[in-house]
Amino acid sequence: MKNIQLLGLILVVAGSFLPLVHVPIIGNWNYWKLDHYLAIACWIFSACAVFGIVNSNTRMVRFFGILLILLFAFTLVAVKMQSLDYFSFLPFKSWREAFAGVVKLKWGWVVEFLGAFLMIVAAGNKKVNKRTQI
Repeated sequence: MKNIQLLGLILVVAGSFLPLVHVPIIGNWNYWKLDHYLAIACWIFSACAVFGIVNSNTRMVRFFGILLILLFAFTLVAVKMQSLDYFSFLPFKSWREAFAGVVKLKWGWVVEFLGAFLMIVAAGNKKVNKRTQI
């Protein structure tokens, strides 16, 4: 199961460098371009998960996998709220929503969430053989 957890961890770290949001004219943004502090938090959680994987601490890996999913969900909500706020100078709400809709999520989020889910599922499926415990 460590290999699956490591694969999930690699997907999370690699996903932070993939395009996550597309802003017209500006281009694609990864986690670092979205927000430095969120990117650092993602990498710190990943480093803590590595520590849990190396020490075979499945509870730690599961905990940081859940924290990563919560961080990704928070980032998605923050991107949507920031795009609505970015166009707050427009006089009508429908215009704000239309212009905020041009900010598109990219395929990097699939890699991020898949990696975190792999870490959680692989940590939860660890079975102990009772014969080896005796």
